[in-house]
Amino acid sequence: MASRSMAQPDWGVIVGVDTHGDAHVAAAFTSDLGRPLGHLTIATTPAGYRRLLEWARGLGREPRFGVEGTGSYGAGLARFLIAAGCTVIEVNRPNRQTRYARGKSDPVDAEAAARAVLSGEATGLAKVDTDHVGMIRALRVARRSAVKMRTQTYQ
Repeated sequence: MASRSMAQPDWGVIVGVDTHGDAHVAAAFTSDLGRPLGHLTIATTPAGYRRLLEWARGLGREPRFGVEGTGSYGAGLARFLIAAGCTVIEVNRPNRQTRYARGKSDPVDAEAAARAVLSGEATGLAKVDTDHVGMIRALRVARRSAVKMRTQTYQ
């Protein structure tokens, strides 16, 4: 008869991040069974990014991050995490019908990002925009935001 033993737990962590202009919301899960570990809201500053990384590393070894919008609002976070040696997966935002069927909130969106990485639905590595393309993308995001604000001001 073969001996039975419990498998060693995989203490890896998957962190999903819902990105916005002023704050990012993160949700963490174990990478083995997808058990929820918690939520965190951070400012979109280097101090906020450090806080997220320290939090994720405190939950388990080698955290992997699923980040929405690595080409826009999540670009700074993605650059920071990649420079810190972390794996960052680009997560597409779920379509509106799916989002509103499950409920729309930032923690729910962060959980969906983490679950997309866990399930293998999201597998593409985030772009590293440290060259001219990244600078142009950042300028376009800022311009779109300014135009939107100006339009809202006139209404």
